[in-house]
Amino acid sequence: MQPKNKETAVRSLQTEAGINFSLAAILPVLLSFVVVMLFQAFAGKEYAATNAYRYTAYLLPQICFAASAFVFFRRSGMPVRKVYHKANWKYFVLAVSLSFGLFSLSELNNLFIGIFEWMGYTSGAASHLPEVSGWYIVPALFVIAVLPAIFEETVFRGIQVGVMRQEGWGTAATVLISGALFALFHGNPEQTIYQFACGACYALLAVRSGSVFPTMLAHFLNNAAVIVLFACGVADFPTVAKPYIYAIAGVVLITVLTYLIFWDNRNAEVGGVRGGKKFFLAAGVGIAICAVEWVAVLIQGFAL
Repeated sequence: MQPKNKETAVRSLQTEAGINFSLAAILPVLLSFVVVMLFQAFAGKEYAATNAYRYTAYLLPQICFAASAFVFFRRSGMPVRKVYHKANWKYFVLAVSLSFGLFSLSELNNLFIGIFEWMGYTSGAASHLPEVSGWYIVPALFVIAVLPAIFEETVFRGIQVGVMRQEGWGTAATVLISGALFALFHGNPEQTIYQFACGACYALLAVRSGSVFPTMLAHFLNNAAVIVLFACGVADFPTVAKPYIYAIAGVVLITVLTYLIFWDNRNAEVGGVRGGKKFFLAAGVGIAICAVEWVAVLIQGFAL
């Protein structure tokens, strides 16, 4: 009788993780309608260009992530300490190295965008960042770097990867599926390759470290670097220095991944997706919403 109860608990935990993903996808869509209507009413048709709206647009998903995480912990009974606990110092060093190494993928993503544009796609790469000059960099870092590092990592690496690892999913399956969900969630075809790589790398770091804290650091550094460079007026690295920066970053990325994949076997698990049907059924609504958004942005790019 005991094994059956244990199996039921396992399925329930995976279901709750799937619901967590769906909530994280549904809530921003619902609340964004309310926010847009309010801004249209008070700021007029040019509301999207205001700093207030842009800050709100970045803040809103983080509130939704926090709410979905709260619901997960309340419903699943999973202790919060299973997500937030200390990690070995070396994983924080690896997190910093990984953040720098991921710069090397910028050109790969640009190549991906170039292929789209060759097919008739119009890039929507114009910045939608709020004001970041002067003292504005403080709130910008807070809503674009600090909060996503906490709440996105809590959902994607703390809850999602944590449940996958706890329920015996294979390491490779966990890393690849987590990366795919992370990329799909962001709904930006132009950033799909980069977001997938980031999500997969963060998931691997979370599996090996057994903690979400190193991935929080990596996520913060990744986003903060974009804000700081933008605030300094650096849209891209100098043409002369760019090949060297990307080459060094590429070597660092390969070194870190080689270590995590082949030398660090901590928490390694061989296998596929154990009991994953419950997870994907519960996450199906969220996956469908994210897929529709991704396709809609892609179609819009080709229609412009």
